[in-house]
Amino acid sequence: MHSYERLEHTADAFVRCTGTTLEECFANAAYALFDQTLDLRDVVPRKKVHTETSGADPEQRLYNLLSELLFIEETERIFLCRFDVRFEGDRVICDAEGEDLDLTRHRARTEVKAVTYHMLSVDAETPSVTVLFDI
Repeated sequence: MHSYERLEHTADAFVRCTGTTLEECFANAAYALFDQTLDLRDVVPRKKVHTETSGADPEQRLYNLLSELLFIEETERIFLCRFDVRFEGDRVICDAEGEDLDLTRHRARTEVKAVTYHMLSVDAETPSVTVLFDI
């Protein structure tokens, strides 16, 4: 189950993602990213995508993962709906599934232009993350 909530923000999409582990929070943030653009309930996991990113701290690792996934969406027009995230040291490994955009079946919402560092936070104790997407 994907656990995220949309928080109040004047112009952009601000989300808080929770989970039982930080890896699950990162996966839920990835889900929230794609769910801003399309209603992911209509997306079928037909294609697999593997990404590996890294960063010096948890915030940079989250930012880099989400930015890489957004790049895949923009360049390959693949919308991902399932995410398995694991950490190995400073690396974030993500195996995801989704499908190509099909406007006859997919309901468009709004375009995410960028992941931002503004208000981005990672709380390993809760665990939870917050992310502001520029829309």
